[in-house]
Amino acid sequence: MPRYFNEREIELLAPAGNLDVFKQVVLANCDAIYIGGQYLNMRMMRKGFNFSNNDIVEAVKRAHHYEKKVYVTLNNLLHDNEINLASDYLQFLDRANVDGIIVQDLAVVKLCQDLALSIDIHASVMMNVHNSDYVRALQAEGVTRVVLSREMDLQTAKYIQRETDIETEYFMHGDMCTVNGANCYFSSTIWGNSSNRGRCFKPCRWAYRAKKDGQVYPTEYPLAARDMYMYEHIPELIEARVTSFKIEGRMREADFIINLVNTYGDAIDRYIKEPIAFNRKEQAEQLVNNRKRDFSTAYAFGKPGLTFINQRYEGTGKFYSTGKMFSTPTEEPKLTDYLINTFTASFQPSLTNKGQTKQLTVKVNNIEQAKLAIDLGVDRIYLAGDVLEPDQPFTIYQIQEIITAKNATEVYFALPQMVTQGQVDQIDHFLTRYGQLFDGLLVGNLGSIFKYGKHFSIVADFNTNIYNHQAALFYQKLGVNRITASIESKSDQLSQFMSQSPLPVELIAHGPLKMMYLDLDLYENTEVLTPIDTCNNQYVSNSVLTLLTDKGENPIYRDQYQKNHLYSMKSICLLPVLAQLQVNNLTALRIEGQTYSIHQLKAIIQAYQAAIIAPHRAKQLFAQLEADPAGYTLGSLSYQYQRS
Repeated sequence: MPRYFNEREIELLAPAGNLDVFKQVVLANCDAIYIGGQYLNMRMMRKGFNFSNNDIVEAVKRAHHYEKKVYVTLNNLLHDNEINLASDYLQFLDRANVDGIIVQDLAVVKLCQDLALSIDIHASVMMNVHNSDYVRALQAEGVTRVVLSREMDLQTAKYIQRETDIETEYFMHGDMCTVNGANCYFSSTIWGNSSNRGRCFKPCRWAYRAKKDGQVYPTEYPLAARDMYMYEHIPELIEARVTSFKIEGRMREADFIINLVNTYGDAIDRYIKEPIAFNRKEQAEQLVNNRKRDFSTAYAFGKPGLTFINQRYEGTGKFYSTGKMFSTPTEEPKLTDYLINTFTASFQPSLTNKGQTKQLTVKVNNIEQAKLAIDLGVDRIYLAGDVLEPDQPFTIYQIQEIITAKNATEVYFALPQMVTQGQVDQIDHFLTRYGQLFDGLLVGNLGSIFKYGKHFSIVADFNTNIYNHQAALFYQKLGVNRITASIESKSDQLSQFMSQSPLPVELIAHGPLKMMYLDLDLYENTEVLTPIDTCNNQYVSNSVLTLLTDKGENPIYRDQYQKNHLYSMKSICLLPVLAQLQVNNLTALRIEGQTYSIHQLKAIIQAYQAAIIAPHRAKQLFAQLEADPAGYTLGSLSYQYQRS
């Protein structure tokens, strides 16, 4: 029977990796179970897990017999050649009478609309829902529940639920990640295996040493998150108006999951029965003694700082369901003649337009970079809304100076990669007063696109993770004028996507790739740890924190909001393959210029301007370009698509 507290339903949501586990979990003290099928979910890497279609039908019948619900994860990002499969699968799930689907890709939302399905849609944690505007955008499209961002505290969760009256789901126990949901591109950049498609090789679990100001710090595993543990805070979850308490662990064994479910379920029942005398500690010791990693309440009560970082069993593989490590430190793929030739062979767009002139856009971090780009006559600049230190945010006087001097260059304002609930009013006030100064906005979150799409020219940034033409159609409906191709796109998949996109496409062509975006402030390591050695940074200023392995080092910049941006060591460079990129809908090439010196940025801009005019000279211009100290890469474009 459903649980209620003050007439509000409370759901304990349990995982099950296969039908054998499900048959045991459905008898445990939970209200709903989430599972994955054979297709398009984020846990496709381990054999023997996930449900066949027949298994799903049986699971739903069993669950409904016990008055429990079944949610199916269809939480992968879809390539264009998976759209038909997704459509067929969605219709099967609707017929199977599942109680809801958990989705990441907005193409799935659009397919449900097009197919007129009655199935409930839950926004996955990989949608990274982090403000009320985002929730309203999803509600307008028929989404009935949101799994809240892992970085959201309970007070914000309560505010959003009161503002929108949507069902919310919050992680209660299990595996966590230090990176903001769907904003980790490390695995795809290194191996071509996307964490947003369930193929993460866990570079966050590598051993690193942090370096800054010539000092080396004993950080060990600075990106490795502890497991979530909210057992002792059930009253706070209920007070925050959370509907569904989620236990992570579809790859875990049955005994482990059943013990968790029954322990948490018993605690919820005890609190509902007797909230005043509720004993938070009852059975807590059992959970602590049987933990895989150490525990944390993550961001539930504010930023956890370095207490979020785990050391228990790190480096042993002991805490993984397979008992093995996912990966060891690996160098970023180098840009070689072999990869250039491979890209040329695999990049086969169906529609080409060799006469089309592309725009050149540049994202800038300070007024000097902005003025340089204007003086060189670039087509568009993006003024960073999250400015990397040591630069300071653009003042209105600087913006007005840039606008006065812009000539034919368009000036767009780039919103922060995430707009937290606390920043919503700041952005509103700023754009209400000064929005008329800009030619448009570069936006990386659905909430801001939903809010501003009718009032500004909008470019959807790379972290909207638009993989397919259906998702592009979804954003077009919201007023987006141009989309940025995902930096996880592989060479053959990118050509197909650009050929089918209903919107013009912008492509990041040069600069370090932002591989992680974190609330975790890694700079805190240098404030609390004692240096163990001295060593200068190889490629960036010593004032920049870097994470070091035996395969290289990655710079981490901090912005004015204390968010950390972990970049690739090597810069992506598409100059050697520019002649192949004469594709319909590819209308702009972008230079990610924020981390470059004026001297470096000038040379890069001039090289691309010349190559756009004469693509046949692009390889020659690449040879003449001053070499990047760390070298160049094609990132995910080094690889070709393989079905998950």
